[in-house]
Amino acid sequence: MKKKTSFTTKGHEAAVGSLSIQRMLPNRYANKVGPFVFLDYVSPVVKKIITKNGMGAHPHRGIATLTYVLQGEVEHFDSAGNEALIHSGGTQWMKAGNGIIHDENLNYDSQTESKFIQAFQFWINLPARNKAENPAHIAIQANEIPKKSLPNQNGWLKVVVGTYEGLRSKIPNYSEQFLYHIQLNAGTQFSITMENEVEVAAFLPMQNVMLNDTEFQAGEFIEFDKVAGEIEIKNNSLATVDILLFGGEEYTESMVAEGPFVMNSAAEIATAYRDFYAGKYGEINLATLK
Repeated sequence: MKKKTSFTTKGHEAAVGSLSIQRMLPNRYANKVGPFVFLDYVSPVVKKIITKNGMGAHPHRGIATLTYVLQGEVEHFDSAGNEALIHSGGTQWMKAGNGIIHDENLNYDSQTESKFIQAFQFWINLPARNKAENPAHIAIQANEIPKKSLPNQNGWLKVVVGTYEGLRSKIPNYSEQFLYHIQLNAGTQFSITMENEVEVAAFLPMQNVMLNDTEFQAGEFIEFDKVAGEIEIKNNSLATVDILLFGGEEYTESMVAEGPFVMNSAAEIATAYRDFYAGKYGEINLATLK
């Protein structure tokens, strides 16, 4: 049985530093998909110069951030002393835990001739028990992301988060969660089965795609129902198409989100702000940055 669509929507434009982005989640229909509570999309754009000053240092608490860069490179640095640089196809994962300040530079990829940048940032809500843990960071290059060829040379599937048919991402799972990047070749199709009660959404960054016999447009965010079933993806075009599928088990704890913090109560949000203004998240040591 094919899964039914719950809703479809497009993002709204917002500014992050000097970048114009499309904010896909939260939206007017949903504030989460499984543990995912936030998605910003930087659509392909030419960046002519390398910037070094970051997009603006800011705090987080109670979540893990995930930056997935399709084109370009992302430099990460934070108040826990972590610093890393990933290139096209790589990911940066940061568990904010009990509080951290971080910043990122998104530039064109110095290892290629392309000046284009294209990227996603997700926030993954942590269970209450993990919100109190110390921060952590993982940088994963493109060749370290598990990748599986689809049958009949139809394309490939990358496991950015979670597991799929024996493949496992390096990113920790604190609940059942997944983020798959699927690329289908022209004129091909692929089906994936979702279990009952799993929350799942698709995002189509650049091309129209058929999902369960309905054509959706580039830039659409599509959420499916929670009944077990199949998502059939068809590429009727003459070029490759990309699809992001993400979600997981429902986050059933109470959730309060305000600014850069996602906690379980309004009192915890107030504490998060109080600790930040008291300097308990530390500071980024600019003297150590290259």
